[in-house]
Amino acid sequence: MQEDFRLIVDLVSVFGIAACGGLLAALLGQPVLLGYLIGGIIVGPTGLGLIKEVIQVETLAQFGVAFLLFALGVEFSLAELKKVRAIALGGGTAQITLTILVTVLVCGVTGAWGVLPAKGVFLGAILSLSSTAVVLKCLMERNETETPHGQVMLGILVVQDLALGLMIAVLPALDQPPEFIGIAVLTALARISLFAGGAIAAGIWLIPPLLRLLARTESRELFLLGVVALCLGIALLTEHMGLSIEMGAFVAGLMISEVEYADQTLTYVEPLRDIFASLFFASIGMLIDPVFLWNNLELILGLVALVFVGKFLIITPLVMLFRYPLKTALIAGLGLAQIGEFSFVLASEGQALGLVSRGIYLLTLGTTAVTLIITPFVLRLVPFLFNFAESMPWLKPYLDGEGQPLDVSDELPIKDHVVICGYGRVGRNLVKLLQQHDLPMVVIDQSERRIQQLREAGVPYVYGNCVSFHVLETAGVNSASCMAIALPDPMSTRLCLKRALELSPELNLVVRATKDKDIEVLYQLGAREVVQPEFEASLEMATYLLTGLMSPTVVQREMQEIRERHYLDLRPEQSASEVQRDLQQATQDLNRRWYSLPSASPLVGMTLEEADMRYLTGVSLMAIRRANGEEIDYPPTGTILAEGDRLLIVGADEEFAALDEFAKGKATVPGENSACQWISLNADSPFLGKTLVNLDIRREYGVQVQAMRRDGKFIRFPDGNMDLRTHDQVLLCGSLANLNQLQHLLAPAKPVPLSIPIVKAGEAEALKEFLPMDNWRE
Repeated sequence: MQEDFRLIVDLVSVFGIAACGGLLAALLGQPVLLGYLIGGIIVGPTGLGLIKEVIQVETLAQFGVAFLLFALGVEFSLAELKKVRAIALGGGTAQITLTILVTVLVCGVTGAWGVLPAKGVFLGAILSLSSTAVVLKCLMERNETETPHGQVMLGILVVQDLALGLMIAVLPALDQPPEFIGIAVLTALARISLFAGGAIAAGIWLIPPLLRLLARTESRELFLLGVVALCLGIALLTEHMGLSIEMGAFVAGLMISEVEYADQTLTYVEPLRDIFASLFFASIGMLIDPVFLWNNLELILGLVALVFVGKFLIITPLVMLFRYPLKTALIAGLGLAQIGEFSFVLASEGQALGLVSRGIYLLTLGTTAVTLIITPFVLRLVPFLFNFAESMPWLKPYLDGEGQPLDVSDELPIKDHVVICGYGRVGRNLVKLLQQHDLPMVVIDQSERRIQQLREAGVPYVYGNCVSFHVLETAGVNSASCMAIALPDPMSTRLCLKRALELSPELNLVVRATKDKDIEVLYQLGAREVVQPEFEASLEMATYLLTGLMSPTVVQREMQEIRERHYLDLRPEQSASEVQRDLQQATQDLNRRWYSLPSASPLVGMTLEEADMRYLTGVSLMAIRRANGEEIDYPPTGTILAEGDRLLIVGADEEFAALDEFAKGKATVPGENSACQWISLNADSPFLGKTLVNLDIRREYGVQVQAMRRDGKFIRFPDGNMDLRTHDQVLLCGSLANLNQLQHLLAPAKPVPLSIPIVKAGEAEALKEFLPMDNWRE
């Protein structure tokens, strides 16, 4: 077969097996990255041996990591880089140095490498590098590149990529006298400084005019071609200078990140990035020898454990030393504990220079390969580990420091404002529309670039993570009139929704669903309205088309009915097993459990609307499993609870305990002559600072204080000595008349009648004209 055609066949084989492996991994609920690696193992030289032009395929695979780093640079703006420069430069340098020193010390004590310290330095250099490509891919799959731990990891990885060029330059001089090593280091530093100076100059005077010129042609392909040529040209320049291709691609992205065409560039490059990234990870798989791994399994697993534990113990304290919370430090330590794919390059160079034998070289490759494979699993386990840790009372205080606001605008609205989570495209549009009506608002975002845009626009903001109780409280969720969640990450959206309602159970919440399978989950968690962009676009286009053919009133009513049915008319039909699978995936990052309803429970025979468990206890009901084995996923409000039901619930441990007492009849259950109501204490309440014992609400008003929420924590039957504070949420149960009277006393500035009818969304506007109320529960 002709050599050129052989390369084409090899590329088709790699792309095909990568697609199959990625599909299988996705169907099994695993990271697609794992499928790419396994696909590479299968078709590689140590597998079926289908790939003949391995060197050419590996060379083309370098495009994948180049585009990965280029896209990261476009998203990772210089402003954000400045925020983590301390941990990146100081922490990254310290991590590499400590790893090398510890490795040299261990090698010296054990005598594993003979008397030459150069071999220990070489091994330490290999172990000090983490995988930029694997970590970046995992972060992007979970939309965590802009989280604090994501920024910390990426900052350290940037320094490691810089150090790679320095390591390659120093390797040939390791067995030479010290002065040769010094000369090699100085030469490499000079190259890095020269490149950095040139990059800064080009980023200021060359790149912006070039992109504007390409954009003026209004040719998509010409713009893409120019951007790709720029990315790869700078990457090749850094390779020629003795630095890494990856470093050049990242710097090229940074140059573009501050130009107005950054978003357009990212949109065009993303498909190329994903295609070549799959080729890159498959090429990594081709380097893995499964037979060698199996024959040396015990030794390699021992080395993997040693590497993971060792790097974790080095990185975690370093991150904490730079005053990051323990949670961020732990995630960074776990995420960077593997050996990077570019250690293959160092190991190959070391073997050629005689620093390692063939056996040690293969052990190094095997250990590196296994750490790369298990990294996605480790990062996936992180949320479960923290859910478990936060359920432990003695561990939770150590994790509470996570999520403090990084910055807050000078003047935030006090009450009756709108909270917007996420300042992406949807968030920006919401802000514009609210500004047109002069409505008070607060925007929460954790991107430095977007926060800077908010500063310049004069929009009140909180710089932090939307899922943090501290950030939500700072934004005034307790006293807000409503809230919109427009986050790109489904997990963060669910957590943000859950925690916002824990702070303010009656908050009016509208949420964007990125995927149609998230719609029912978000409604069950308490969203008043869930908007799915693709379905909404379909409804608006249909409205426009049908309005010219039918009565506008009929068209609007039909569109509204589709929305009220949660877009069921537009969503693809799913089998019961498919719905159950989606439900399990959607709730796996939330604290969930199955609860057996007691046989004599007062809830038996009540509808979910009457029980109103989320409102009274905080738990969200996701599914019901009947005694006969029938399972009702996302049960509607009219579903009647029956004896022997098992309930799949989501919530905090305190909320689970509250539901248990509620279901066993130990707490008040609303009936014909009683009701329960959450009341938020505002700054005008005359009872602030007084204890529950002093007020003696039960004797004076015949009302029981059943629960409290404070600082996002659910407190069952609070102690009588607890004093009342601003923004406390108090759950009162008793007769409607007594509750109305007491509410006027506790929160005089916002009198809300409690006998509120539950009406359909379409009827609300008409009723409001005749029955004006301050608070409607639709």
